[in-house]
Amino acid sequence: MDLSPSILAADLTDLKSSLQELEGKVEYLHMDIMDGHFVPTLSFGELYTRLLKQHTGIPLDVHLMVSQPEKEVPKYFELEPANITFHVEATDFSVRLAREIRKQGIQAGVSLNPATSLSSLDYLLDEIDLVLIMSVEPGFYGQSFIQSSLEKIERLRELIGDRDITIEVDGGIDASNIGRIMEAGARRIVAGSACFKGGDIAGNVSRLREAAAVSLDSKHAS
Repeated sequence: MDLSPSILAADLTDLKSSLQELEGKVEYLHMDIMDGHFVPTLSFGELYTRLLKQHTGIPLDVHLMVSQPEKEVPKYFELEPANITFHVEATDFSVRLAREIRKQGIQAGVSLNPATSLSSLDYLLDEIDLVLIMSVEPGFYGQSFIQSSLEKIERLRELIGDRDITIEVDGGIDASNIGRIMEAGARRIVAGSACFKGGDIAGNVSRLREAAAVSLDSKHAS
């Protein structure tokens, strides 16, 4: 399991110490870029992302929740993140945009809102490296995991077949459901409060990994 803590859930007034605690414990840092248009929330952009990159060696998992991502994506090329993920609902140029990202040596990802059909990927699966399934509505906090996301993940895994595409899941994930999400086919997990709550970052990360491992071990045993 690759873990990608959502920086937006961290204590942004003491981010350096949070980054230090995450070093060596997680595979990615999830950057929720929100423009206040595609989603109602406004977060940070490429300037803050550039600043953060100066203080960590953890690869950046950039998630653009913005309108017209074709205008925003190039701003992140020089930061050389692990991937840049945009929403299929936000652009009419998904194939071209994915190809532009890949030309930079960066993995191209697309994200689907809960109500977006997997059919939106019909012409994209050979152009991308990652699919991010939103298991809550993006831009609204405090939502619980949408259970139908599990079936969506399973169907996506079947559609991907033998392609080298990572399934990432974001929204309402904690130790109580992370195992089932992994069983369904996810390989990268975005966790916000589940990673940062109570300030016990190392303990929270360990509990998430243990919960995932226990569930997967029991599945293999059966």
